[in-house]
Amino acid sequence: MRLAILGDVHGNAFALRAVLDDIAAAAPDEVLNLGDAVWGASDPAAAWALQQEHAPPSVRGNTDERVAGLRDGKAALRDWLLPLLPPDAPRQLGTLPTTMDTADGEVRVAHGSPRSPWEDLLLTKGEEGTRSATRPEIRERLGDFAGRVVVVGHTHWEMLSVVDGVTVVNAGPVSRQKDGLPLARWVLLTRRGGVWTPEFRRTPYDTAAAAAWARAHGPEGIGGREAAQLLSGKEA
Repeated sequence: MRLAILGDVHGNAFALRAVLDDIAAAAPDEVLNLGDAVWGASDPAAAWALQQEHAPPSVRGNTDERVAGLRDGKAALRDWLLPLLPPDAPRQLGTLPTTMDTADGEVRVAHGSPRSPWEDLLLTKGEEGTRSATRPEIRERLGDFAGRVVVVGHTHWEMLSVVDGVTVVNAGPVSRQKDGLPLARWVLLTRRGGVWTPEFRRTPYDTAAAAAWARAHGPEGIGGREAAQLLSGKEA
């Protein structure tokens, strides 16, 4: 069995098209989407339409909650974004579950952690900054999951750990990378002989076109910051 898992599209239709082409070539059995579908400024309307057709969000991301009006903050981007989306899109995002199980319960997906789309699973933030989460911290955040693999997004980093026999994968983002490599990311999860193997996939896309769209059409100020981040592969 082969699962394609993407997430953190952040309204970047340019990166998403490249990922969807890569996924189609891999011909997986199922495509899962970790959320944060449209909160961005590189043609989010087209990104939403592509996801609806090829990879509908499976779980709710933290910025999906902002789009849905479940969380306040960053009103300028929301006010710009909502008229671009179908009227029913906020409701669709707001009613998504926070976790989803597949492969007979062996695989669980969530956006941030199984407990909350706002919580990092493999990172811990403290007064001295952000560090790798300890195994007890990860185990607590996994909750009562008794399967084999958990895949999350949210942090915009590719990470991998094994905790008490559970393979924990932090998928890289389709958009808004933080590592200096502006490449669209997704994960291919393959089950052979009862063993699940994750493969981090990286896909080049036209970052210049995505940045140009954000500058030309994005909200004032926000579009420029989005463009800078897309071109550098680092948080702006």
